[in-house]
Amino acid sequence: MRMNSDIQPPLSHFPNKKMTISMKNIKSIMSVMLLGITATATAQNLNSGYFNDGYQYRHDLNPAFANEKNYVAIPGLGNINVGMNSNIAVDNILYNVNGRTALFLNPNVSTEEFLSGVNDKNKITEELKVQILGAGFKAFGGYNTVELNARQSIDANVPGTLLRMVKEGFENKTYDIEGFDANANAYAELALGHSRQINKKLRIGAKLKLLFGIANIDAKINRAQLTLSDNEWTGVTNAQINTSIKSMAYEIEEKERGPEGETSVHQYVSGIKDDKWGVCGFGLAFDLGAEYKLDKNWTFSAALLDLGFIGYSKNYVASTNGDRTINTTEYNFNVDDDASNSFDNEMDRLTEGLSTLYELQDNGNQGSRSKALAATMNLGVEYTPDFYDKLSFGLMNSTRMAGKYSWTDFRLSANVSPCKVLSATANMALGTYGASFGWLLDLHTSGFGMFLGMDHTLGKLAKQGLPLSGRGHVSVGINIPFGK
Repeated sequence: MRMNSDIQPPLSHFPNKKMTISMKNIKSIMSVMLLGITATATAQNLNSGYFNDGYQYRHDLNPAFANEKNYVAIPGLGNINVGMNSNIAVDNILYNVNGRTALFLNPNVSTEEFLSGVNDKNKITEELKVQILGAGFKAFGGYNTVELNARQSIDANVPGTLLRMVKEGFENKTYDIEGFDANANAYAELALGHSRQINKKLRIGAKLKLLFGIANIDAKINRAQLTLSDNEWTGVTNAQINTSIKSMAYEIEEKERGPEGETSVHQYVSGIKDDKWGVCGFGLAFDLGAEYKLDKNWTFSAALLDLGFIGYSKNYVASTNGDRTINTTEYNFNVDDDASNSFDNEMDRLTEGLSTLYELQDNGNQGSRSKALAATMNLGVEYTPDFYDKLSFGLMNSTRMAGKYSWTDFRLSANVSPCKVLSATANMALGTYGASFGWLLDLHTSGFGMFLGMDHTLGKLAKQGLPLSGRGHVSVGINIPFGK
């Protein structure tokens, strides 16, 4: 830090200013990056039903699977999935402090307690799938399905460095917080499926999905580094948000910064204002699947789901427009209060420079863009013992292929159908988000069918209704089976 005097103020002379500005920068980045992620119901397909023959929506896990009976779904109630996945627990974010719920930033929550549950990479995956209309029937030489679904997915990656920095405060070291990303996607799909028996051993199936894009928000910090030392502070940021909504605008905030007489107006994105929701994109996707019965004991299956994309007609961009850099050695401090580069004036200029690190500029609508869906691969092997053919054991692997948001899950299950109207499954899973217990109960009498299951048993819930473990999933549906 260059001085025009032999007297150099120590770092302790202005730590509060540095701390306040930097903390504000980080919190602003966090709030902008997580736009649209709060207050969201979440879910996935019920993987616990993969080997359960009584579960009518196995075709959502593998389009080659067929039901013994036709069915019509109760509108809006045929297949509802709600859940979440995370490798950081909710009870490591929300704490009970003197009988009240408090964030981890509360001073009564010790740094050691909080950091014990923080990972280097903290992943959150949330999805919603609600069937609006649905039916399945035998015709055209096979089994057919028709579905109209509303779907939503949310993913976020939060680097542990950022959480540690916010909780601990700042020290003289380098903080690398790149890798903070978030994506939210909402669309409707009309799915037409068909499966048929090719020979005694092989059955194949496929689904055609017409997609109607409602909203997509893709936010990422490409680069974010803060280096603090006794003699120098350096900050570099590079961030961008792409938003596709039918009618929207970024909320703009204005502030004046800089030394007296040299103040300048800063305009930056502070939020999103959505004026009108509707279809703003169209796309196409496919599900492909196969099932192969080796003999009466062994069955193998594989499926690729959601192979497709949505093309959006609008792309509203907010960005730092490349790297933003601030370095304190660029400032000349003078102990003379009347000098143009007095300590107070230079601190105002430095404050202005630090503030620009997190300011995103509204670049307006940049035209159309395409976004690929997160595809899923399901692989399964099932064994039916000779001593009881109503019992089977299955091993399933489900892998979501979505770049930095990818995950995988291995699930070992036991499945039983003791009578024609009842089937059940219990399973254990291990994968990217840890271990969990899943189950499914399915009742399918003539004229009435109902199922209830969980891939990740909820356990204890916070007051907000979120599972404290950070993982939870509930799937329920009511349908009308008929025919043979």
